[in-house]
Amino acid sequence: MLETVLASSISQTTGETVLGAVVAAALIAVVVAAALGRRSGRRGLEQRLSALSSRLGIDAPQQNPAGIEPALHHLELVTDRAAEAVAESSADAMRLRRALDTLPQGVIVCDEEGKVVFRNARAAGLMDGRHGDALAAQAVVDLLGSTWQKGNAERTLDLYGPPRRTLAVRTELVDDGRRALGVIAVIDDVSEHRRLEEIRRDFVANVSHELKTPMGALGLLAETLVSEGDPAVAQRLSSRIHTEAFRVSRIIDDLLDLSRIESEEVPPREPVLVSLVMAEAAERMRAAAEQCGVDLAISEPDPPVTVMADRRQLVSALANLIENAVKFSYDGGTVGFRGSSAGEEVVLEVEDKGVGIPSRDLERIFERFYRVDQGRSRQTGGTGLGLSIVRHVAANHGGRVEVDSREGEGSTFRLILPLNIEVA
Repeated sequence: MLETVLASSISQTTGETVLGAVVAAALIAVVVAAALGRRSGRRGLEQRLSALSSRLGIDAPQQNPAGIEPALHHLELVTDRAAEAVAESSADAMRLRRALDTLPQGVIVCDEEGKVVFRNARAAGLMDGRHGDALAAQAVVDLLGSTWQKGNAERTLDLYGPPRRTLAVRTELVDDGRRALGVIAVIDDVSEHRRLEEIRRDFVANVSHELKTPMGALGLLAETLVSEGDPAVAQRLSSRIHTEAFRVSRIIDDLLDLSRIESEEVPPREPVLVSLVMAEAAERMRAAAEQCGVDLAISEPDPPVTVMADRRQLVSALANLIENAVKFSYDGGTVGFRGSSAGEEVVLEVEDKGVGIPSRDLERIFERFYRVDQGRSRQTGGTGLGLSIVRHVAANHGGRVEVDSREGEGSTFRLILPLNIEVA
């Protein structure tokens, strides 16, 4: 479809040039004919004017009276029509060019001699860009050249950046059924599509791995339990089966929560008192904190503040931050849970003095199933999905999540949301 539109653009542009030249030639010819008329006679001048009118595509009416004046009048009408056609064609071509400039794809058109006659704004940025773009531009030129022999060609270009990009280039020969008019190249940036495809593959692989481990353990434990006669050993095996089953259930629950949060890009919002959300999240994690010997120190916003938010999503995000802080705190430690307003934002902060996060891992901790310490995370029963849930909740509410951490000294996570309503 795009090739057809561009071929039409080439034809229109060529038509404008030819038609404009014909009109100009006709007007010059009128002056020349008028000068020659004095020597060659009125009859010859009349015939020349009629011929010029016919060359512009419109014959004089049969009932028109003979003479120079009627012929000149007809030529003027024909010239006016030709000028209108040129103006209309020029407007159509300009409209098409502006439309092509809005395309996210780059478009390059070459004429029958291989010379570039048109490129839209996206293609111009590619052809005149940085070093990586220059390499892509040369690849496009090579592909355009090979299209004359093959009729069409396709190629995928990987530019390692930064930023890393992937371009899909497709070229097609354009003709009118009798001869080649030129070549069209369409350049599509498929980087985001490639990234999403990689995320999907990684997600499937990670889910399979995370479920395979506890399910394998469940099968082995159950098989051992069937043939075990010692009640004490059977009790330990049963306890392990319960632990692994709970772990599978946690993974599935977190996957369902993440799926629900991702699907609610614009969740239903209502006025939510921040102190109540903090209290609900803390109460949800209080038993786990007591079991680990960790104290929760809560400091609510003063004065109280209210935000427009999805209550369930906020509670889920804060509970995940508290859970992480509790799990990675030392025994007898304290987790600080604070809320405050700063300008047009509300800041919900969870701080621990635990093991901390190495600087090399800070950029990846919000990825699904990413764990800083694989062994310790499995010991604490983590699913690797909690921080991913927090990031999506922040994005759904137009906010962000920040982290400060030093290995061995602890971590501070901040969930920052826009402050919509303030209540004294």
